[in-house]
Amino acid sequence: MAEKQYVFSFKEAHEMKLGKDILGGKGAGLAEMTAAGIRIPYGFTISTEACTLYYESGKQIPDFVWNQIVDHLHEVEKLNDKEFGGTEKTPLLVSVRSGARQSMPGMMDTILNLGLNDETVETLARVSGKERFAYDSYRRFILMFTNIAKGHPRTEMDRMLDELKESRGYKLDTEVTTEELKVLVGKYKDYYKKVFGEEFPADPYVQLKEAVAAVFRSWDNPRANVYRQMNGIPYEWGTAVNVQSMVFGNLNSNSGTGVAFSRNPSTGEKGIYAEFLQEAQGEDVVAGVRTPMHIDELKKLMPEVYEEFTKTIKNMEHYFRDMQDMEYTVENGELYFLQTRNGKRTARAALKIACDLVDEGLIDEEEATLRVEPKQLNDLLHPTFDPAELKKHTPVLTGLPASPGAGTGHLVFTAEEAKEQHDKGIKVVLCRAETSPEDIIGMVNAEAIITARGGMTSHAAVVARSMGKCCTAGCTAAIINEEAKTMTIGDKVYKEGDVVSVDGNTGNVYDGAIKMIEADLGGDFGRMMEWADKYRTLKIRANCNTPLDAENARKFGAEGIGLCRTERMFFADDRILNMRSMILSDTPEQREAALEKIRPFLAGDFYAMYMANPDSLVNIRLLDPPLHEFLPEIHEDEKIAGIAKNLGISEQKVRDRIDQLHQANPMMGFRGVRLCVAYPEIYATLARAIIEAAVKASKELGHDVEPEIMIPLAGEVKELKWAKNVVIKAVEDEMAKEGKKLHYHVGTMIEIPRGALRAGDLAKEAEFFSFGTNDLTQLTMGFSRDDSGQFLPYYYDKKIYEFDPFQTIDKEGVGELVKIAVERGRAVRPELLIGVCGETGGDPASIEFYNEVGLDYVSCSPFRVPLARLAAAQAAIKAKRAKK
Repeated sequence: MAEKQYVFSFKEAHEMKLGKDILGGKGAGLAEMTAAGIRIPYGFTISTEACTLYYESGKQIPDFVWNQIVDHLHEVEKLNDKEFGGTEKTPLLVSVRSGARQSMPGMMDTILNLGLNDETVETLARVSGKERFAYDSYRRFILMFTNIAKGHPRTEMDRMLDELKESRGYKLDTEVTTEELKVLVGKYKDYYKKVFGEEFPADPYVQLKEAVAAVFRSWDNPRANVYRQMNGIPYEWGTAVNVQSMVFGNLNSNSGTGVAFSRNPSTGEKGIYAEFLQEAQGEDVVAGVRTPMHIDELKKLMPEVYEEFTKTIKNMEHYFRDMQDMEYTVENGELYFLQTRNGKRTARAALKIACDLVDEGLIDEEEATLRVEPKQLNDLLHPTFDPAELKKHTPVLTGLPASPGAGTGHLVFTAEEAKEQHDKGIKVVLCRAETSPEDIIGMVNAEAIITARGGMTSHAAVVARSMGKCCTAGCTAAIINEEAKTMTIGDKVYKEGDVVSVDGNTGNVYDGAIKMIEADLGGDFGRMMEWADKYRTLKIRANCNTPLDAENARKFGAEGIGLCRTERMFFADDRILNMRSMILSDTPEQREAALEKIRPFLAGDFYAMYMANPDSLVNIRLLDPPLHEFLPEIHEDEKIAGIAKNLGISEQKVRDRIDQLHQANPMMGFRGVRLCVAYPEIYATLARAIIEAAVKASKELGHDVEPEIMIPLAGEVKELKWAKNVVIKAVEDEMAKEGKKLHYHVGTMIEIPRGALRAGDLAKEAEFFSFGTNDLTQLTMGFSRDDSGQFLPYYYDKKIYEFDPFQTIDKEGVGELVKIAVERGRAVRPELLIGVCGETGGDPASIEFYNEVGLDYVSCSPFRVPLARLAAAQAAIKAKRAKK
């Protein structure tokens, strides 16, 4: 049986029609460039499968893979008429670069000038007639090999060069003389021997083997791991390695290097966006050692090269049908392109480029819809920091980027203080160890929120996203003392009133104020959303708790409310006392009396929600959290005394009730439908308020509102039926009282595994299902979403899990339960309406899964609605193409 091929020349790769999954993005680009007739240095790609094999082989390159590498290297020798390690012929030097299937700029490693040693450097100097160039290349290679192949910091070697320049009064590396470079090479080699206890490797084949292994290892370096987690790139993909013959931008003044974009990556404007650095190698551009020239300078220096340069870039963009990011080198007046890839771009540029390419006839609307990363849209919907100003600041704290946007303000540590300062016109940042429902008023009035504890689906994160407030959660490096009103980071103590800036897109917190840029939705955004709505099949709703949320949701294109949490309505100042009175009551009659005092406020809130969504369905979830959340903690003496005084009861009674309601595990305790089983008057009151509001809204709107009433946490059909009967009786009684008959629906949330498994039973009573993936994930995986941040990083590090299951659905576990529930539910009730209202409803990868399993809609926070619309369209387009 023929040996499996792991190494491919660029020509072979194109002829075999290999894609990014095997060649990586860079290798696939080089194969296409070869086919397009673009001048590139000869070379070959070591596949992503070889990377996987390297890790499976205990981080060793198997002999048969190495033999394939050597065979392809000999082919490159023939094509270049050079010899790897040669001292008679011109020595062949190579570059070794990473190339994952999805671009990861700056995350992995590159080594240049590989193949130099004390003998080949002399041959290179003799053949080229440029001794300084040869030793400059040797100096660069030793530095990069030490840093990348051996994993040793380059700090000391950089210091040696800096000290040499300083002692001679040099400003630029190019001023260093040949003899000084020879001395520096000697110092570098001595340092290498001192650090590693061995001579710098002279055998080019040893150098190459270590360099290839180093690039494979870079797939698993810390910065690559973080980038993958942020961008949803699976670890098992691996990286390819590209080995190319060197072309030298540092050969002479008729040489140089640079980076070019076929369009402006910041604005999307058509036109070449490029820089050129004379007599330099690519690392000089990337490292910022010297300031590159505008590309117009290349036109002055080498007009023929410039003409070929612009023509080739236009051809490449036309060939690849997308904005290209290219690296190029000019060697003694000869132009080479080293690589091309679809360029990274800002959200605004992505929209403009996609729309312009449609107008130019290069792509169609469907392809354009696939070209914009949904998560990028967050950058357009929230204010952000001025990029130029942001570069001047260093983060003092980094947490989880829980809610996008940016905010600057004075630190406050209580919700009350946030409101008080806001009412005075002072912008504030609310800083809490963790937030609770009682902090809502503070969050509303804050520019940003910082929490020491909690993850991406914590209370602070969920509420902040629904409000469009930026939030950094889980800042474990900060010690937040709410009583002392201080936030300690390392040796610095921040006090109330100190100004900080919070970047919810990155999780970074900065000292002081940073200039902001307001969100501005241009015409390209609207056009992209029209295309998204044209091609998607999933409906998009929003999770809304206030009329303002609902208005924002409609503005961003939501088709109704998928989740309205009633518990948030009980915390307002004009109703919390009556809610506490109800909890502290001894009889159903007392509870009903207390609830009746709240009912007008609830009906008013529901009415406002209906009016904010005049043509769409509104799904209202009945009370879900345990009752202890509405009472103070047992140690909050002042609050307990205030409640007792206002209600005319003893403090001891309040304490006894707090103690009685205490639960060891509230998430799995006395909450949701269980509250209705014990206290049916709670759900009955809510149901009557919903219908009262719906009747009033129907009269006002001139058409009937169709309420959806959702019972949370059902796992047994008998408990669902019990609660449903309570709701139906209250609804029918209220409609009789109002003299108005409305069509309404009663359904349930699927958020416990038993509910998913017994979905066929539940569908006998429920008219709709809505998956609450936050709780379903907690109960399926045994993770507390508020505490998982303490241990999940260890799981990411060990590659046990790669993504936060509260952000992206666990397809194999939680996703399997979703599939089961959909199949069993619709087997009983074919017309069953099914959606999702957990955090994963706003995650592109999860939306693709929900589209695949046949959900009717996803519901997410208002500011994620555009993201969800685009992700749903992309899911539909991919599904259609997969069937062809």
